[in-house]
Amino acid sequence: MFAEERQAEIAALVGTTRRVNGAELARRFDVTMETVRRDLAALEAAGRLRRVHGGAVSVDQSTSDEKAIHSRQHLNTPEKRRIAEAAFTLLRNSGAGAVVLDAGSTVEALADLIVRTDSSLADGQEQLIITHALHIAAKLADANGIGLELVGGRVRKLTWAAAGGRAAEHYTRLRPDLAFVGCNGIHATFGLSTPDPIEAVVKTAIIQTSRRVVVLCDSAKHDQETLMRFASLEDIDTLITDRAPGPELAAALEEADVEVIVA
Repeated sequence: MFAEERQAEIAALVGTTRRVNGAELARRFDVTMETVRRDLAALEAAGRLRRVHGGAVSVDQSTSDEKAIHSRQHLNTPEKRRIAEAAFTLLRNSGAGAVVLDAGSTVEALADLIVRTDSSLADGQEQLIITHALHIAAKLADANGIGLELVGGRVRKLTWAAAGGRAAEHYTRLRPDLAFVGCNGIHATFGLSTPDPIEAVVKTAIIQTSRRVVVLCDSAKHDQETLMRFASLEDIDTLITDRAPGPELAAALEEADVEVIVA
């Protein structure tokens, strides 16, 4: 196969999968890693992809790009609904008295399920929901069986959530039983990440103070690295997703003793 043909196939593959791994390309085309690196460099120079550690991604992916909450609500809706349903089952079986709900469209889908059900604990007490997300708090404010604590701070218009030091400091004073956290990327070596540094601070505080951390992450975010890492895989307990992770990520999750639930 000529270099031009191989590069055309690589570009088409990136267009379909949005990410390619260098070692997998070398095996696929039976060439050396040096040849793959030259191919990726040529394609990057032509504006066909963007090189990242270990491979390449499509040019429309940026480590600092983040969609507004009203846009994300319409992405991967069936997958996010399945993830939310699995998270709701876990929540109902957990017996947790104090629960943190992070910002994000998949966590919001979980909040929708909570609203439809009386979430009182077995002893009849209210279940305390703690959140810094205005859109989630608005849904839960009048929900049966729910006590609501709203964490304050400067609100990001993009996500409708309080972010930064004030919100993070509030979480450091708490010890919730369970936290449901969203992410923009989960990667075998980079861990969990988000494009925004001030949101990363809040997510880190939630994870460090919660007794059990459950990450809700659809498969489009598998093997992705965005700008700010807020946790390693070892920091989380459970991942709920819509598709089994690939070999590298699956091995890293197993090594970190993370329970994986495929919805």
